[in-house]
Amino acid sequence: MKFSLGPSLFFWPKNDVEAYYQQALTSKADIIYLGETVCSKRRELRAKDWINLAKELASNSNKQIVLSTMTLLESPAEIQTLRRLCANGELLIEANDLSAVQMMHEQQLPFVAGPAINCYNIATLKVLIKQGMSRWVMPVELSGDWLKTLLQQAEQENIRKQFECEVFAWGYMPLAYSARCFTARSEDRPKDDCQYCCINYPQGRKMNSREGERVFILNGIQTMSGYQYNLVNEVPEMASIGVDIARISADSEQAFTMLDRFGKQLVQAEKYPLDGVEECNGYWHKIAGMSVA
Repeated sequence: MKFSLGPSLFFWPKNDVEAYYQQALTSKADIIYLGETVCSKRRELRAKDWINLAKELASNSNKQIVLSTMTLLESPAEIQTLRRLCANGELLIEANDLSAVQMMHEQQLPFVAGPAINCYNIATLKVLIKQGMSRWVMPVELSGDWLKTLLQQAEQENIRKQFECEVFAWGYMPLAYSARCFTARSEDRPKDDCQYCCINYPQGRKMNSREGERVFILNGIQTMSGYQYNLVNEVPEMASIGVDIARISADSEQAFTMLDRFGKQLVQAEKYPLDGVEECNGYWHKIAGMSVA
């Protein structure tokens, strides 16, 4: 099983982004994803910058570098940016929207189906494979049992060897997207005049319930889990059911520590106690997502 560093979902200054990915080159990640997936107004790096950074990383390492696309497209300008990414000429694309799937299909190029694409059954998998999908990232809210069953169905349908399976295994989970910007609203700003306030929250803005329990993290138009998902104890199980890649979300430098810890689980499995206040693994075990099994 390999390990990937997912795209950073937060809005960071350009220098911080570049420094982070230079550090990623020396990490235990086999695959590095990068690109803006949340909001096109985050312009510290534009499409040209992301492409150039990705190509630079690819030329300086033997890791696979993948460009990730936006999840929610709302304007013709965003479609043009997407076309530019898909036509980069060298790098694999993670499609987080069906328009990216269509563009890659038109070019007859393989792509990664990102976790935001709602693929829940064998019929949808077949459609994506027909379009050119070479890797599928399971939606974050699904369980290990569900995945095991689906991969068994793929074996029975003789399509399992046509795609890799990747699981979001650590980090704040992207749960939902909206045309509204929740971070701007939390500062009483309209979306059209947000003043790029996301950059003031490098790990999003925490939101508690009335009882004081952290339930979500606001990240622009994206709603994330309040706790960090952590499947470190499930690495042996993931390997046994056929997961090819475990994804560590690039939300902080802690991701590099987790890449090391996840990798060691393949050599000698160790039970790590999860922090019920900061971590969760409920979805994998078919219980409330905020829970720890």
